[in-house]
Amino acid sequence: MLVYIDLGDILNLDGLRRIDYVLTYHVQKPQSTHKQSSKSCLCCGFRREQKNPPAHEDPELAAQEQRLDYHEDDQRLRREEFEENLREMGLEMEKEEGVSPTVFSFTVGFIKICHFLLPKYEVSQGSSIVEKVNMFIQKVTAPLQPNVGENQTENEKPLSYPFSREKQHLFDLSDRNSFFDSKTRSSIVMHSLCISAMLYEWKLNRCSRMYVILVLSLQILYEQWASYSIFYKYQPIGLVRKYFGEKVGLYFAWLGVYTQMLIPAAIVGVIVFLYGCATVDDNIPSMEVCDERNNITMCPMCDRACSYWKLVTACGTARASHLFDNAATVFFAIFMALWATMFMEHWKRRQMRLNYIWDLTSFEDTEVRNVKLTCRDRMPAYMTIIVMMFFLIFVTLAIVFGVVLYRVSIMTALHMSSTPTFRTNIRATVKTTAAIINLIIIILMDEVYGAIARWLTIMEVPKTDKSFEERLIFKTFILKFANAFTPIVYLAFFRGRIIGRPGKYLYVMGSYRMEECAHAGCLMELCIQLCITMLGKQLIQNNLFEIGVPKLKKMLRQRKIDKKHQEELNKTLHRHEKDHFLGPFVGLNPEYMEMIIQFGMVTLFVASFPLAPLFALLNNVIEIRLDAKKFVTELRRPIAVRAKDIGIWYTLLRGISKVAVIVNAFVIAFTSDLIPRLVYQYMYSPDGTLHGFVNHTLSYFNVSHFQPGTEPMEPMHLGYKVEVCRYKDYRDPPWSATPYEFSREFWAILAARLAFVIVFQNVVMLMSDFVDWLIPDIPKDISIQIHKERNLIVELFMKEERGKKYRNTIGDPSPQPLSYQYHAVSFLGTK
Repeated sequence: MLVYIDLGDILNLDGLRRIDYVLTYHVQKPQSTHKQSSKSCLCCGFRREQKNPPAHEDPELAAQEQRLDYHEDDQRLRREEFEENLREMGLEMEKEEGVSPTVFSFTVGFIKICHFLLPKYEVSQGSSIVEKVNMFIQKVTAPLQPNVGENQTENEKPLSYPFSREKQHLFDLSDRNSFFDSKTRSSIVMHSLCISAMLYEWKLNRCSRMYVILVLSLQILYEQWASYSIFYKYQPIGLVRKYFGEKVGLYFAWLGVYTQMLIPAAIVGVIVFLYGCATVDDNIPSMEVCDERNNITMCPMCDRACSYWKLVTACGTARASHLFDNAATVFFAIFMALWATMFMEHWKRRQMRLNYIWDLTSFEDTEVRNVKLTCRDRMPAYMTIIVMMFFLIFVTLAIVFGVVLYRVSIMTALHMSSTPTFRTNIRATVKTTAAIINLIIIILMDEVYGAIARWLTIMEVPKTDKSFEERLIFKTFILKFANAFTPIVYLAFFRGRIIGRPGKYLYVMGSYRMEECAHAGCLMELCIQLCITMLGKQLIQNNLFEIGVPKLKKMLRQRKIDKKHQEELNKTLHRHEKDHFLGPFVGLNPEYMEMIIQFGMVTLFVASFPLAPLFALLNNVIEIRLDAKKFVTELRRPIAVRAKDIGIWYTLLRGISKVAVIVNAFVIAFTSDLIPRLVYQYMYSPDGTLHGFVNHTLSYFNVSHFQPGTEPMEPMHLGYKVEVCRYKDYRDPPWSATPYEFSREFWAILAARLAFVIVFQNVVMLMSDFVDWLIPDIPKDISIQIHKERNLIVELFMKEERGKKYRNTIGDPSPQPLSYQYHAVSFLGTK
C-alpha cells in the first residue's frame, strides 16, 4: 500500500501538486479463501462480525486465522489514525486539502533549514596571484572534472539563514515552486511523520518503512558518478549532496580526499620497494646467508621430527626480506606519519570549505532525548557491556592462539611426512595457509561482532540517536579492529620473542613448542599476513560481498517471479513502485568502517609493507564507483540528513594516526634487523661494514645438551654427525663461564632499540604537531568570506528591525518586502 504525501500549498505555490514522499505499508496477503474475503471486508470497513467456523475447518486453524484478522484490523485502524494525524499536522495526502501552516513552521524550525536571503555579496577570489594560480589549476584539471555543469566558480553568493515564516519577506521567494529542493521537502515530511508518530505513539516500525520517491533524474549521477569508465575523474560532490543530503555527500567527499592523498603515498611506497629490489644483490647479510662456503649448520626448528639444516636453504627468504627491510624503511615510516597528519589537515580544510559552500557554518545538530534513565538504572547494562567486551576480546585472542597451534602442529606433521612433496617448501605452505585461515576467521567474526555490538548498544539505551550511533560505532570499531589486527600484532611483537633456547624451549599445552621466526626475522611473515588480510578483505569482504550478495538476492527474487509476469509488472508499475523493491539503506557506518580498517592497514604496519598504500589506492578507485553505483541503482534513496562533519570517525582516524607512530617505531626497532645491523656496523665490525654480521647474530649450542626426547630422530640427516649447531640469538657460548646467558651484545642492542623508539616517536610526533600548527584548519579565503557573511546578516537584520520600528510609529504593522536591488548594490559595495 502506497500513501502519497505532498507539502501542498504551504508556501502559496501555484497550485501544481508534486509528490514529496511515498510512505509504504506492508500488508500481509491472506492465503486462504477465508482470509481473502476478510481482506475485502477490511477495504470496506474496520469492524467485522464474528462468525463460527464451518464444520469442515480445523477449529485451531480457524482460531489462528481469526487472530490474524483481528491483528490486521488493529494495524489498519492504527494506520488510518496515523494518516489522519498527518493531515491535521498540515500534510496533504492523496486528494485531501486544507493545510495548517503552524505545524509546518514548527517542523522547519526544528530541523533548521537554511535558505537564501534576498541580498547577494561578492565572493572574494583572493589576491591576483592566488586568482591566477586557481585559474591555472582549473585549466589543468578541466579534463578530470565531471560534466555536470556545476564546476564554474561563482562570483556572487546569496546570504543564507534558517527559514522563518515571520521573516519570509527577507528570503528569495521569486521561484516559489523550487524554494525547497527535493531532499529538503522530503526531510520536512519525514520529520513531520516521525513527530506525529512520537506524539500519537504509533510504534509500527514507522521510520524504517518510509521511502522517498526519486524526484530528481538519476541519469546524470549514473553517467558522471556511478560509471567505472570515469574512474579518473573527480566526483560531482555538489550534485551528490543535492540528491542524497549532506551526510552522504560528506562521506563521498572524505573518501575522495583519502583516495587522492593515497596517490603520493603509493608512489613513495613503490619507490621504496623498487629500492629494495635494486639493492638486493648488494645486500651483504643476504649474500652471506646464500654463500655455501660458510657451511653453517642450524639447530632443528621443532622437536624430534625436525633435523639439522643448512643456513643456505634460507637464501630465498633472506633475499625476499630485504625487499621490505632495508635502509629506506625508516624514511618511509616517517613519511607515512607526516602523510597521515597532512591527510587529516587537508580533510579539515576541505570539510570547512564544503561547510561554507553548503551553508553549514552555523549549523548545530540538536537532538531531543529519547529516554531519561539514571546511572543506577544503566549500571546493569554497563556491567554487562564491559564483561561482554572483555570476553569477546578474549575470544579473539583464543582464536589467534588456535591458529598458532595449527601452525606448530602442521609444521611438525609435514616434517614427519615421508612424501618428499610435502617436505618441500614447508614454511611457505604453513605461512600461506595460516594467513588464509586468519582471513576467513576475520571475515566471519566481523559479522558476529557487528551484531553483538548493536545488541549491546540497544541494551545500553543511549539518550539520543546521535549517542546511539556513536556508541555503536565505538563498540564495533573496538571489536573489528581487534579482530583484524590481533594476528598481525602477534606476528610483529610476540612470535619468536618467547621461545626460549635450544635445550630449554618454552612449551604450551604440554608438547607444543612456541614458534620461531625465520633466520631473516618475522618481518617477511608479517608482510605476508598483511598482504593476504588486506587484499582478502578488500576483494572478498568489501567488493565481492557488495557486488555478489545483492546480485544473488536479486537473482533469487527474480527466480520466484514468472518472466511473463515480471515483464507485465515492468510495463505497468511506476518508477517509484519499482524502486520500492530495491534494498533498504542501512546507513554509512559499514562504508566508513571498512575504510577505517584499511586506513589502519596503511598506517600502522606500513614499515613492513610499503606496497599497502598502492593496494589501498587501487581498491578505493573501484570502491568509489562501486558505492556510487550501489547508491544510485541498488538502494532506496536515503533520507537527506544534514551534517557538518564526519563525526566520531575523525576522532578514530586521529587516534589511529597517533598510534601508528608508536607501532612503526616498535616494528622498525624490534621486528626488523635494522638496529642490530647498525649496532654491529658501528660497534663490532672490524672494518665498519656488514661483513660478518650473520655470524655475529648466531649463537652456539652443544647438541649433547638437548633435553631427553627432544633430540632429532635423524641426526645424520645432513650426512655427518653434528656436535654444535647455531641458532639466532645473542647468548654466550656453551664453553663460556655463563653458558647460554644473554650476552653483552644483547643488552647493547636492546638499549639501542629502546633509544630508537623514544627518539623516533618524539621526533615524528613533534614534526606532525609542527605540520598541524603550520597549516590552518580554515582556509584564509573561507575565513574572510564567513566573517563577511556574518557581518552582512547582522546588518540586514538591523535594517529590518529599524524598518519594523518605523512601521510601528506610522501604525502599519505589516512587513514590507525589502528592495532587492538596493541591498544587492549596497552589499556588493561592502568590502
